[in-house]
Amino acid sequence: MWYTQVRGGDAGRRKAGAPAGGAAVRKGAAMGTCRILSRSTQPFRDRLEAARLLAQELSNDLEGEVVVLGIPRGGVLLARELADRLGAALDVVLVRKLGAPGNPELAIGAVTEDGRVVMHEAAAGSLGADRDYVQRETQRQYAVLCERKEAYRGVSPRVPLEGRTAVVTDDGVATGATLLAALWAVRDEAPDRLIAAVPVGPEGNLRRLAQDADELICLRAPPGFAAVGQFYVRFEQVSDRQVIQALRERPGSARQQ
Repeated sequence: MWYTQVRGGDAGRRKAGAPAGGAAVRKGAAMGTCRILSRSTQPFRDRLEAARLLAQELSNDLEGEVVVLGIPRGGVLLARELADRLGAALDVVLVRKLGAPGNPELAIGAVTEDGRVVMHEAAAGSLGADRDYVQRETQRQYAVLCERKEAYRGVSPRVPLEGRTAVVTDDGVATGATLLAALWAVRDEAPDRLIAAVPVGPEGNLRRLAQDADELICLRAPPGFAAVGQFYVRFEQVSDRQVIQALRERPGSARQQ
């Protein structure tokens, strides 16, 4: 199994502010549709261009009430542009990637706001992330996530997803652990339809991720993929202030058809 899901045994016995413990393997979901539009190596100008291109692909494929959820931090800027162009509601899905030893930008896993952990076991093993390292990194990232939750939810209360179409987006996929954690978290909110929409990623990981969405759309799956930033001309770090501003200006209502 490519990923492992870690859950708490009894949430009521967990200490406040502590992520869940105890491991369980998530069973594979029915395969969703994986729509890869190109294998071009051409970079996007910036996140806004990528969002505009995604909106073009999604605009004729959505029905009912739609909520676009961005993964912080860069994914929220894409989500803001997508929501504007699609006439959808905007929200944030709170997950935090677990960085590899010596390379914090490379995800070996992710933790959600309810303490669920998703691990990319092959990546963690090959990069020397043993159990002690993963536990420390999880505790550290979960603490950051709790701080962000307080900041983000202060300006952006959670948008109900039950019975709606949920579109989860980020600025790209590498190992896929962060997006997978986000999809699991959103699926728990009982949307009528769950779509993953990303500008770029490696084809193999995209096809695996499609198993946990009703549909996955990716603009480009170039060969020789190494990192998300490789496929952007401008790929600046995004600050919490930018995320909060994007959420503060979010559209006020979900798209109605």
